[in-house]
Amino acid sequence: MIAACHRAGSRATCQFGHAAGLTGQARRCRGLKSVQPCASSCIARGRSSTVAARFERIPYLVAFEEVSAFKDTYGGAIGQVVVEAMHLKPAEPSDRVVIFSHPIGGGSWLPLVTMLAKMGVHTIYANTRYRGNDTALIMERATMDFAAVIRDAKERLGYAKVYLGGWSGGGAQSLFYQAEAQDPRVTHTPAGDPYDLVAAKFVPADGVLLLAAHLSRNLTLTEWMDASIEDESRPFDRNPEWNLFAPDGPKPPFSAEFVAEYRARQIARNRRITAWVKDQLADLKARGLDNHERCFTVQGTMGDPRWVDPLVDPNQRKPNWCMLGDPAVVNDGPVGLARFTTLRSWLSQWSYDDSNADGLKCAARIKVPMLVIENGADDACTPSHAARLMAAAKDCPIDRHLIEGANHYSFGQPSLAQQAAELVRDWVMTQG
Repeated sequence: MIAACHRAGSRATCQFGHAAGLTGQARRCRGLKSVQPCASSCIARGRSSTVAARFERIPYLVAFEEVSAFKDTYGGAIGQVVVEAMHLKPAEPSDRVVIFSHPIGGGSWLPLVTMLAKMGVHTIYANTRYRGNDTALIMERATMDFAAVIRDAKERLGYAKVYLGGWSGGGAQSLFYQAEAQDPRVTHTPAGDPYDLVAAKFVPADGVLLLAAHLSRNLTLTEWMDASIEDESRPFDRNPEWNLFAPDGPKPPFSAEFVAEYRARQIARNRRITAWVKDQLADLKARGLDNHERCFTVQGTMGDPRWVDPLVDPNQRKPNWCMLGDPAVVNDGPVGLARFTTLRSWLSQWSYDDSNADGLKCAARIKVPMLVIENGADDACTPSHAARLMAAAKDCPIDRHLIEGANHYSFGQPSLAQQAAELVRDWVMTQG
């Protein structure tokens, strides 16, 4: 059973810092069956000549029961999943909605999301149960959370058409969802734990948006792995021949042969970790510890030649930079991909060969209109990602656009973010 509950939060502001009025008191959810709308509203005051639409920003919860042998998120009731969502609801009714999500969420205040509401597009941002922490994230469960919000939007909120907003890492999650909605296959996680997406009967979306989207977590991590690490038990003893950040290491421009060998070494490294993970799980099961886990760290996960040499998969990004800052620092810093993980999580979201959420494989299974927007100076998702996704989605009618000069987040680029929002609005509103 899925139940929804609105809640009034703390005083909110729109993307430009204008306060949203809360005319009601915060309300407690009394059981899963209650639905109590909050009273927050916001007029987003645009900085262009475009007339801004009035919209409500309504936080709400979608809850459902789930039987699990163990818990992989901190706190909360065992056997119950509560998903946070934000409904950006313009005053003018609509039969369609764009629903954004990301495996670790947190994007309900992104400029693009707010701009769409300002333009009159009904929008929802769905966090997963792993909001802000992907240490133990299981892609199958994250996608089940996404599915709960989509079903609620159709059945309770009454939207006839749903478009999946796949921004950044949300792109592959949207593809995974749509693949399982149109061609359901997954009944277990890659670790072998039962988790039946086929029985869940996902509601197919009416279109997929890939906005500055990368291939998927498993493929992107592999391309970002430091190939100079050859022994995970000694991650700081690095092969200088392949150490991009060593003073005497290889220097750009990198030859095609160097990049090809580097890529092969990255894949081999991912596979070594996967083999170790499977051995650890087998050992636990052999000792009768089927539900036990082991946590571990992965060093060196921003060692992509792209970030050192902008001629590798070229676009308008600057050298020695990535979406998280200086790649030499991020490579071993706390915010690098897969820095802290678990055995099951590695197989589900990071394993090159085993993840069910592989964006290329999922794109090949769907048949639905697709909008692809590339950012011309993207310092995370470079041109080959969009090209490979479009090639894989061979059965999808695709509209593609390039926003020149836009970085991954469009930080400091409000006019470019607005350009992206206008493309999304026009595409969504002209679909059948």
